[in-house]
Parts: sequence; structure tokens; C-alpha cells
Amino acid sequence: MLWSKDKILSLEAAIAQRAAWRAENRRVVFTNGCFDLLHLGHVDYLEKARHLGDALIIGLNTDQSVGNLKPGRPLQDEMARARILASLLFVDAVVLFDEPTPLTLIEQLQPNILVKGDDYTISGIVGHETVLQNGGEVRTVPLVDGYSTTRIVERIRQQFQP
Repeated sequence: MLWSKDKILSLEAAIAQRAAWRAENRRVVFTNGCFDLLHLGHVDYLEKARHLGDALIIGLNTDQSVGNLKPGRPLQDEMARARILASLLFVDAVVLFDEPTPLTLIEQLQPNILVKGDDYTISGIVGHETVLQNGGEVRTVPLVDGYSTTRIVERIRQQFQP
């Protein structure tokens, strides 16, 4: 059994792991996000994504990347978010990325399946062209209604406002 911290990989280590999985004919699924406050919606989405293939790699926005996308965030630092994600049994690897999008990760890792939630269209998913050109699939999975980090933060604020 791996420790959760051992599933947090550099890009170079993830590329090597991807090559090993490819040699074993394992279908690699890739998704990405900020995953600031892990909630049921995240867990359900990631579990569904993993069931599309044999291994799941998550591209995780660094603190700087999250802050650029969502001012005032993240609420948890990148290593806390990475360890929490890596602790999930159905997550095989977590790779941090600093860029605004995971395109470089997708180009380097060449997943068999690229996944996002069904709030995206296939053409709106970053990296879809790369994956399709390499013979892979781009899929969306249904999201659980009513769960989002923004909604949770808002409920907490409402609870503690005078």
C-alpha cells in the first residue's frame, strides 16, 4: 500500500508512471481542478472518472494558479489539497501544475481518457484536441446537484454573520 504522499508526483515522475501503465496496457484517465474543499460532489465525480479506466491522474492547480483563477482562494494550501486527494483509494496520482490550464500536463501525459463534469461541453474542455488526436476519448460525467465549494463557503459565511 502506498502512503498518500507517495501518490503526489512531479511531472517527470508522472510521465514515467504513465509509461509504466502504458506498458501494462492500462487505460489512464486524467482530470483536473482546484479541489479546495473536498466534498461529496468531488468524490462522486472523481470516483466516476476513475471507473472509466484503470488509473486516475489528477492535475491539481497550485496555490498561485488557484489564486489567479479565484481571488481569495485557495482556502487550503496545495499540499493539503494534494494529500487529501491522494488519500482517496481510487486516485492513483496527483500532479501539481502552476499554469492557468492543464494543457502541458495533458500533452505530456497523453491520457487515454480526459474527463470533466457535465457542466462542460467536450469542445470546452482544455486538451480535448490533444487527446482526440492521440486516439483517446474525452468524456463528461454527471455532477451531484447542490454541491460546490462556493456554495459551502457561502453557507459557512451565512452561519457566522451577525
